[in-house]
Amino acid sequence: MSAAPYRIVFANEKGGTGKSTTAVHVAIALAYQGARVAAIDLDSRQRTMHRYFENRAETMRRRAITLPTATFAVHEGSDADALDHMAAQLGESHDFLVFDTPGRDDTLARHVATQADTLVTPLNDSFVDFDLIGQVDAETFKVRRLSFYAELIWEARKKRAMASMKEAGKDMARKEMARKDMDWVVVRNRTGYTEARNQKRIDQALTELSKRVGFRIAKGLSERVIYRELFPSGLTLLDKGHLGELGTSHLVARQELRTLVAGLALKIPERGQLAMEAVL
Repeated sequence: MSAAPYRIVFANEKGGTGKSTTAVHVAIALAYQGARVAAIDLDSRQRTMHRYFENRAETMRRRAITLPTATFAVHEGSDADALDHMAAQLGESHDFLVFDTPGRDDTLARHVATQADTLVTPLNDSFVDFDLIGQVDAETFKVRRLSFYAELIWEARKKRAMASMKEAGKDMARKEMARKDMDWVVVRNRTGYTEARNQKRIDQALTELSKRVGFRIAKGLSERVIYRELFPSGLTLLDKGHLGELGTSHLVARQELRTLVAGLALKIPERGQLAMEAVL
């Protein structure tokens, strides 16, 4: 029986944070490194990630080329059991299972978030986005309380840790096999568009909240036209031989992507493993 795929969930109840773009680029980065990746889009209305992979498949067909990609599907409906069944089937023989969730409050998004091995929450550098995970004092900008979403993830992590300890206690030989605690990573996208004083306040608030809740902070992707231009073709910044001549800003964007993928600290199977430096 093969091991269950490692689950990466991209989730944010606010839209416009670059969530789908980040999810696609991370999935393709893993595929370029030799990992077998499957992807499920839970936003049956927007289908941004699903459409991106469809566009990629069409570009490969039209240009008669082969590129690293993911097995992909979109889930419709609100049945958690049906989603779990789809995830189990699609995840077979894959190393990673990537979920892209809607940019709104959604029952299934919460369901997969609590099951994530790595939960990635992209945020724009603003207190509007910060409000998703915590509320700050209007005068001091100190964190006053956790948001509902942060409490949800906090409780899910505690339950998961307790379940793992209980399972390990039954049979000490299985201790190493117990599923590890969720790694929650808050990814700061579009930081270049934040005023310096506001960015410092967000820095302090995120650092304070990360110590209380236990998430890590990673630098994400800046706002760049190239990402919107790549969507119709399904290409990514990783497809160096198929993008034409790249400008300086595109090279900087590629470095941002390298930093992001390294920051997620995802373990690639040794089979066919390539160094990220070779990929990017």
